[in-house]
Amino acid sequence: MLRPTKAQYGRCRWSIVATSQHSIAAGTVAGSPVVSRAFSTNRFQILVPSFSDCFFIALFVWLFVAGPHGWDSLLTDADIGWHIRAGDWILANHCVPTHDLFSFSRPGAEWFAWEWLSDVIFALLFRAAGLKGVVLLAGVVLGLYATVMVRYAFWRGANAMVALPLALLGVGSSTVHFLARPHVFTLLFLAVALWLLEKDRRANTRAVWLLIPLTVLWVNLHGGFFMFLACLGLLVAGSAIEAALNSGGLAADRWSAVRRYAILFAACGAASIINPYGIGLHRHIAAYLQSDWIRNNIQEFMAPTFRSEGQLQFELILILGLLTVTLLLRRRRIVEALWVLFFAHSSLTSVRHAPLFCLLAVPLIADELSSAWKVTAAKLPRGSLIGTLHTLGVDLAGPFRRSSVWIPLTVAIVALAPLSWPVDFPKEIFPTAIVCHNSKFFETGRVLTTDQWGDYLIFHYYPRIKVYVDGRSDFYGEQLGDEYMHILQLSSDWKRIFERRGFDVVLLPSHWPVVEVLRGNPGWRVAEETDKAVLFLRCLDCSHSPSPTHTVVLKKTPPEANENIQPRRSLYTGDRRDDRV
Repeated sequence: MLRPTKAQYGRCRWSIVATSQHSIAAGTVAGSPVVSRAFSTNRFQILVPSFSDCFFIALFVWLFVAGPHGWDSLLTDADIGWHIRAGDWILANHCVPTHDLFSFSRPGAEWFAWEWLSDVIFALLFRAAGLKGVVLLAGVVLGLYATVMVRYAFWRGANAMVALPLALLGVGSSTVHFLARPHVFTLLFLAVALWLLEKDRRANTRAVWLLIPLTVLWVNLHGGFFMFLACLGLLVAGSAIEAALNSGGLAADRWSAVRRYAILFAACGAASIINPYGIGLHRHIAAYLQSDWIRNNIQEFMAPTFRSEGQLQFELILILGLLTVTLLLRRRRIVEALWVLFFAHSSLTSVRHAPLFCLLAVPLIADELSSAWKVTAAKLPRGSLIGTLHTLGVDLAGPFRRSSVWIPLTVAIVALAPLSWPVDFPKEIFPTAIVCHNSKFFETGRVLTTDQWGDYLIFHYYPRIKVYVDGRSDFYGEQLGDEYMHILQLSSDWKRIFERRGFDVVLLPSHWPVVEVLRGNPGWRVAEETDKAVLFLRCLDCSHSPSPTHTVVLKKTPPEANENIQPRRSLYTGDRRDDRV
């Protein structure tokens, strides 16, 4: 095999640079065949980090390694605690639970462990590496989802000067949901699925049928598969409308696409039944998402308030996305328009869907803005600032379209590095010291605590403990949820509920109203107190002070901190501040 001499190799490398510089100066399109062939002939290309690798590394390090909150930011929601313990149970019993494991308020009631495969993965990681393994996986999946979103935008033809700022806005508005929880798989899977669907719409590929086994995996990892099925349904409907709006040979191709995606939709829908609960899981999730009580009482199911920096970033993307819909409709691109409208509606009714909207909308917005910029730049002189920046952005897009070994290498380096890995949940949010010092009371008593702290107790003491409530709001439902609220709001029946439930241990945030009532009650004594939490134990001679006459409204967080924290599926956790964007 002939090999280039050192001089020839040097000239080859210089020709790549010269070609790129010429394209910038002349305004030609980057990623030209000359540049592409030159890069493709480099057999060591996989060893050279690409721009997309650098994007992943920068985001990964910024958010989790060098950021002010680091890995602890992924543990500000304790739902992962019961996920780990559910996974332990599955591994020990070699089956998926169908009845409750964790509560004394609904012992043995029917329970859908709909994220059972995620539970097993998290349990195995915890056994192997503790919370380090859990947060590392979550951080990697979140980094990959953002990188796939950027790569998808460039694949659609977006200019780097447009795509990168929009991607950072999308990530910034989505950090509100960056948690070590099973939903991280939905973020990654939806990014991959949308890319595969769009690629197949441009030219039919066999790869699109990989979405069927992906659905089987998805349905057992997280309930977000419902949003994917909705995308497929809108794809079929939108393709039919596009076919009806066209005539001639193009219409025949459109109707062929309708049939193709109808088959895909049916196959993925059938594949979603492959789970331990069959079609019953679909009925359960549909009832959960349609519950007015859930939407009115659980913060992450409420509408966004647009008060924090992250929510303002989401608002900007929302406005741009809705403006993009008008352009899409003018071009009769009905499918993308329906997708944007559907996810916009979902995110406006439930803030938990905002990251999904950004994931879908950012590549579409970047594509449309890049097309408009290209038209504008073509009308201007070659040496104009707008034209030069446009050409530079096009040239930069090429290196984003490949990957190297640097992403797995970075993950391996971080995993082996002597960093400050979490060994417990953040002490700023959870009563770590009290829980550690008073195990005998939690293991033998009936504990009243918040749902998030209930998750934390399950993580530390299951199976030696059962809780009143935890983060599984779909399991406890409206009746028990209202009872829980009556206690914390000191409603007229709170004392009766106290007696009926037989609470003899109370662990609550120190600023909650019920804490002040128990302080003055001779039937209770303070066993331990910190600046954030108080542990009460029932005395033998138990009597209750009168109920207050004022009404107390409890929220997960103070209004001023409402949008700067991670929202949860669960209820009323008290004060939890997180100033991250």
